[in-house]
Amino acid sequence: MLEDVGIDVLVGKVLESIERHEDEIFFNTEEGERFHMYHSQDCCESVSIDDLCGDLEDLIGSPIIRAEERSSDEDWPKGVERGEYEPESYTWTFYELATNKGSVTIRWFGESNGYYSERVDFERI
Repeated sequence: MLEDVGIDVLVGKVLESIERHEDEIFFNTEEGERFHMYHSQDCCESVSIDDLCGDLEDLIGSPIIRAEERSSDEDWPKGVERGEYEPESYTWTFYELATNKGSVTIRWFGESNGYYSERVDFERI
């Protein structure tokens, strides 16, 4: 059974492992919970991990002290180059996760013709 949850559900949890498979990330807690970050692609849109800043290993073995999501469909992030064309619709989504060992920022970029979702899914499996 899948349950949509916010990334903040990870606060206080201790991750046992993290698995990254291209544009999907699985977070496995010491309590046996499993969470899936991904986007279910449709025909006229694309959503993918654009950048991952930090070391995912820093999130393992210590309680998560910060888990936040921010997104913008109006402002292009500073320092990110634009492609050859401007998409009709786009969304940047940033996930910041931290323990006392370090932090990680996962930057997703979604683009579409404006009729499809550019949202990142985070689910408890």
